[in-house]
Amino acid sequence: MRARSDSPSVTSAGKPEQARAELVRYGRGIAQSREDDAVAVEEPLEIRLGRYEDGRLQHRPVSITMRTPGDDFELAAGFLFTEGILQSRQQVQEIHYCGRGKGLTNTLRVDLAAGVTVDVQRLERNFYTTSSCGVCGKTSIEALATGAVPVAPTDGFTIDARLIGELPARLQAQQDAFRSTGGLHASALFARDGELLALREDVGRHNALDKLVGARFLADALPANDAILFLSGRASFELLQKAVMAGIPVVCAVGAPSSLAIAAAREFGVTLLGFVRDDRFNVYAGEQRLA
Repeated sequence: MRARSDSPSVTSAGKPEQARAELVRYGRGIAQSREDDAVAVEEPLEIRLGRYEDGRLQHRPVSITMRTPGDDFELAAGFLFTEGILQSRQQVQEIHYCGRGKGLTNTLRVDLAAGVTVDVQRLERNFYTTSSCGVCGKTSIEALATGAVPVAPTDGFTIDARLIGELPARLQAQQDAFRSTGGLHASALFARDGELLALREDVGRHNALDKLVGARFLADALPANDAILFLSGRASFELLQKAVMAGIPVVCAVGAPSSLAIAAAREFGVTLLGFVRDDRFNVYAGEQRLA
């Protein structure tokens, strides 16, 4: 599967993959039934970057992540953008899988357009992530710096505080894979009036957000400075960092924020809400955007 700069489709198609697993249900310590159930798929994805060196296209691995197959091109583009390696859609010439034949889709390559240069030092860092932690394997705390700047929302950007309480139900209503497996994180973008703009799911919460940001990146629709990001889990620093890179002014999370996430939100001008559920939420930064 390939995606070229002049192609109408620039992402890998398909919803998150599911698998079947046999299980035995227990209740009150007694085996009740033996069933076949849906489970979330988790497989490695190697992301390679192709760039022209001395007139020839060379490629090198930059990341291995454990992810749920589906929207892989968006995942790769979003990862490279939120890590500060890519800045614009025009830098990408082509995204394609490296494998041949059915099922050989766990390695893909993002080829840069001719003449595009990137920060080689960033490529030399040890990019290894897992489905549970998007910053595991980075060599030092300095590696988290991505050249982010304070978020600048559209003029007069405010949202009705009463709308926030409705977002969890609107998200859950669209989480098809989660309802089947119970094992996927979700990241969603909402307009300020509560309209769902996009939703991505993945076994890794950072992957779900990279897929979401990657979709906007490939559509040349960043910064997303007129949208609300909703996270199905907690708000960690890595997720706030990615939101800042995408220019998202409001981040809502079902779970708790970390201390570093709160510090990042305050430093970069993000409105951060936590424990958004049961028509309640806490505001940790940027309350001025709530009308």
